[in-house]
Amino acid sequence: MHVVVLGGGYAGVLLVRALERSLPAGVSLTLVDERETHLVQHLVHQAVRKPALDERLTVSFDRLCSRADHRRTRVTNLDRETRTVETTAGPLSYDICAVCLGAQTAFYGLDGIETHATPLKRLDDAATIRERFERVRERGGRVVVGGAGLSGVQVAGELAELAAGTDAEVVLVEQAGTVAPGFSGPFQTAVADELAGLDVDIWPNRTVTGATADELELDRGTVAYDQLVWTGGITGRDALGGRERVRATLRRGDRVFVLGDAARVVDAEGAVVPATAQTAIGQAETAATNVTRLVEHRHSGDGFEPRLARYRYDPKGWVVSVGDSTVATLGGAVVRGAPAHLLKTTIGSGYLGSIGAVSDAVRYALSV
Repeated sequence: MHVVVLGGGYAGVLLVRALERSLPAGVSLTLVDERETHLVQHLVHQAVRKPALDERLTVSFDRLCSRADHRRTRVTNLDRETRTVETTAGPLSYDICAVCLGAQTAFYGLDGIETHATPLKRLDDAATIRERFERVRERGGRVVVGGAGLSGVQVAGELAELAAGTDAEVVLVEQAGTVAPGFSGPFQTAVADELAGLDVDIWPNRTVTGATADELELDRGTVAYDQLVWTGGITGRDALGGRERVRATLRRGDRVFVLGDAARVVDAEGAVVPATAQTAIGQAETAATNVTRLVEHRHSGDGFEPRLARYRYDPKGWVVSVGDSTVATLGGAVVRGAPAHLLKTTIGSGYLGSIGAVSDAVRYALSV
């Protein structure tokens, strides 16, 4: 029997590591990812200002996998009828497949946005943003960040710190009426206060309609820019044709599970959960249980399918960096300053430790 996990992000790596422990002996396990390394995605914004962090935010799959075989290739299609994964290196058959391909930046078909803006999904993006901003800072220009969710807030904060003491401007544009839409009022207020303290100019209630080489077009006028960064949302990978909606068992069809950012998950309480690192990590635990139960069921030949576990969304709180400052929620309260920064560092190093990268966790904790 062959279990294939597509994608080595948070959901994929945690799922593979759990399956390495739980799958019966003799079951083959393959991780498919076109990269050589796993990326700690939620900390990528820090590399905009601190390029030395690059090596601390990636861990090779060879170090993370003990039993699983890592196939370095790109997924192009999933044929569920023939149980085949199409890749750039050729087809790969499976008995059970877990889709953890993550998401890509959504440009919503807005004219000029994908052409002129830089997203923030990879370390290469962080390097591009930093290099372009160095030129903007030298001439006292303006960088506009589209989207004031947590990613937009964090990259705006990093750029504002780089702009300190210069004539460069950072403008944050958001369609909603506040930064960090979807979060509690006190959290939004704290984040907005920190951004204001860094002289970030916030433009709420502005809908982006397109972009030229030097202007972001809005439903109400335009804003000129020298650099454009886009953090306006996510969409599914092209190989799947969109983010699939799945229920709390994460099962999509007889032999496929979909989780992490690749899915729009409806949890055991009927709520659509947000696409975040902590939800991907929680879903990996549920998926590992269910994949293992199905494998054991097919091995045993029992005619009755096993009862599958159901994912329940249980947020542990939220942490967002705003330059050198941090805002967090802890036990329902909003926390700022040193306690929030310590929490952010603990989460980052704790995650690295949880995937077995203990030395990386220590180096990261000492560098921030």
